[in-house]
Amino acid sequence: MGVIAVILAATAGFGFGALWYGLLVGGIWRREVGLPEAAIAAHMKAPAPYVVAFAAALLTAGFLRHVFVMAGLAGAGAGLTAGLGAGLFMAAPWLACSYAFAARNPKLALIDGAHVVGACACIGLTLGLLG
Repeated sequence: MGVIAVILAATAGFGFGALWYGLLVGGIWRREVGLPEAAIAAHMKAPAPYVVAFAAALLTAGFLRHVFVMAGLAGAGAGLTAGLGAGLFMAAPWLACSYAFAARNPKLALIDGAHVVGACACIGLTLGLLG
């Protein structure tokens, strides 16, 4: 069940990204990324960004499952809280650090930071539900 839970949790986190960038903030993100629309559109047709995104979700889900098992965490509430915590207090700060040193747009950092928090929350919730 562990491998299936990790794959399902990764799919939930990846799905959150599709919703986040596809429907919720896609237009704002495209404007803030600072590239011509044609370049963004061409890049989004390539498989590489999606492969990297799903691999990142799998790694995150695998590690969070390990943490949950070691800590004895189970249930939707515990999973959601731990996922939010991982996103908000581990993933997003490192992302902000990278964006600051690269002199990236602060609005883009907020958009992408909110994405990692939401994706981690979805992964944690799914793992918590699947126990």
